[in-house]
Amino acid sequence: MSSSDAGLEEEPELSITLTLRMLMHGKEVGSIIGKKGETVKRIREQSSARITISEGSCPERITTITGSTAAVFHAVSMIAFKLDEDLCSAPANGGTVSRPPVTLRLVIPASQCGSLIGKAGTKIKEIRETTGAQVQVAGDLLPNSTERAVTVSGVPDAIILCVRQICAVILESPPKGATIPYHPSLSLGTVLLSANQGSPVSIALAQYLITACLETAKSTSGGTPSSAPADLSTPFSPPLTALPTAPPGLLGTPYAISLSNFIGLKPVPFLALPPASPGPPPGLAAYTAKMAAANGSKKAERQKFSPY
Repeated sequence: MSSSDAGLEEEPELSITLTLRMLMHGKEVGSIIGKKGETVKRIREQSSARITISEGSCPERITTITGSTAAVFHAVSMIAFKLDEDLCSAPANGGTVSRPPVTLRLVIPASQCGSLIGKAGTKIKEIRETTGAQVQVAGDLLPNSTERAVTVSGVPDAIILCVRQICAVILESPPKGATIPYHPSLSLGTVLLSANQGSPVSIALAQYLITACLETAKSTSGGTPSSAPADLSTPFSPPLTALPTAPPGLLGTPYAISLSNFIGLKPVPFLALPPASPGPPPGLAAYTAKMAAANGSKKAERQKFSPY
């Protein structure tokens, strides 16, 4: 780590507060925290940087490093060497198989990625050549944010030098507009069923369908459906009102669902089938004759433009 420390001493101290966000997997986060938090405590004390790690049970976490430029670079160097130490101590599966390089994923606003790439990719090519590290800027935004992931991989010394140059670029080019930070979250299904984050419309619609299916199964199995409104205890589910005048159809007693609570419309019949009749409805014959006459009058015009 002496080479990185010597590089830090060569640069003058800048009175600029820098915030660097990194996206890490759970195993990497555990390595940075260390046993009983000893590793992250040592990094904080030696670098004088403020290091926070996002909470949650997600497979990915956000590590935020804040402080002066020298403090942030010192913390990044200690993290890079700690990850490299873990890769060296990991057991090799194939004997003489080369170990993978150290990889850091920086989270940078998308409005600053253009300056990092440069015109026709000249800036990022220059960073790759001068540092010897591999730099990749993701083409897609991180979910529900305006940030992108910038992956830096290589040996620790190359990564530290690369992070320095990336930070110099983003300090010269401030983000444009509002930035929506990326927050790792659980899968979509888990979020949808969560009481705090689920969509009320989706939950209410699912409850309607489940209740309708249960009531239909009761009526078709021989049970007598109750004429009283169904009592739903959930907060987003209006009661299902039975239609007393409509006879039982193929799916049992029809129901009218009040959709006005979440789409602003009047209650409309749902799953309601008209009674079976031997002939067509009274207005169907007149409507069919009218449509046939209209089709006959426009048939000649269509033949002018269509080969068939």
